[in-house]
Amino acid sequence: MVKSTLKISVPGFLANGVSVGIKGGDQKDLGLIYSTVPAKVAALFTKNTFKAAPVLIDAERVKRGIAQAIITNSGCANAATGKEGMVDALAVSSAAARQLKIPEEHLLVCSTGVIGKRLPVKKIENGIGKLVKGLNELGIEDAEAAMMTTDKYPKIAIRKGIVGAKDITICGIAKGAGMIEPNMATLLTYVMTDALIDAKALNTVFHQVIDSTFNAISVDGCMSTNDTAIILANGLAGNNPLERAQARLQRFREMLTDVLSELSCAVVKDGEGATKFITIVVDGAKSKSDARRVAYAVANSNLVKTAFFGEDPNWGRIIAAIGSSGIPLEKEKISLSIGNMTVFSQDSPANISLSKLKEIFQGGKIDIRVGLGGGDKSYSVCTSDLSYDYVKINADYST
Repeated sequence: MVKSTLKISVPGFLANGVSVGIKGGDQKDLGLIYSTVPAKVAALFTKNTFKAAPVLIDAERVKRGIAQAIITNSGCANAATGKEGMVDALAVSSAAARQLKIPEEHLLVCSTGVIGKRLPVKKIENGIGKLVKGLNELGIEDAEAAMMTTDKYPKIAIRKGIVGAKDITICGIAKGAGMIEPNMATLLTYVMTDALIDAKALNTVFHQVIDSTFNAISVDGCMSTNDTAIILANGLAGNNPLERAQARLQRFREMLTDVLSELSCAVVKDGEGATKFITIVVDGAKSKSDARRVAYAVANSNLVKTAFFGEDPNWGRIIAAIGSSGIPLEKEKISLSIGNMTVFSQDSPANISLSKLKEIFQGGKIDIRVGLGGGDKSYSVCTSDLSYDYVKINADYST
């Protein structure tokens, strides 16, 4: 992740984050990202049935393909709040758009925090003037701080490079440590770039990269009501326009992948109470879908997670998770390796040293490889362990 000593900025973007009293004390809880010109936009949202009010609003607005600002509050999710939640989100949207002097449909609203509580609209409205007045080129870190909840540290990644004969910048920020489950992306992720790119190309590339980054992680297998990933591209770099089926679009995709890979890994490492970073690779599958199902069966197994937290070399829990995936498996072809040690193959346990396997479990970074022996498709997932602190954090979250 980018260290706070660096000056993080993206040409044509201003940002800020302030405290308006949603979370109490002087914690930043209202953030704003603003492009000085209208930008191309692409986004993905949670598939949860109980989508938060801001998710419903943004999903409609991004269909226009243009956006200019994102306002975010933390401390209140504005989810499961019915019609009143929509009224509250629209009130914030209207107030922010007036202050920014932009069309309201160009403003996106996001919220994160406790579900089932009304948004403190007056506090937010009273703080918007200060928020807008303080917009500045180096405000991205403040905007990031304002969207954090149980995060232990900020998540910011930036890449610069030549694309389409011009220098371009891609910067992403994310918040998320719990309730991380794909079917979308992560909790909140915003990407800012000055690249000039066709709207269809932006949408295609963003979806592709999200699928291989934020849609390939899991902390606890729980899906949020507010998951949102947004990319804004304001075109101020003046590069040769990026369009689909162009070779130079590949360089943009690579840079975007670098940014989102760094952020998604940071989310797993910052998983609530996490002590282990675990990579699960499943290969030899008949289809990518089969490989994915097996990978997530392992990644989301509480028994597997707690074994890694306890540093208990109980590899049988992984075998049980593989067998629970629901796909047809030929047991004699299955193999399981942890670290550099094969522990199971040909439907039988390998002759191993449990003390050496325990040493692998004691590491902070652990690799699991599952061979299905039935095809040439593969899938990789990053996850974390499940600790006492995860229970403590979530047991006390709303109080």
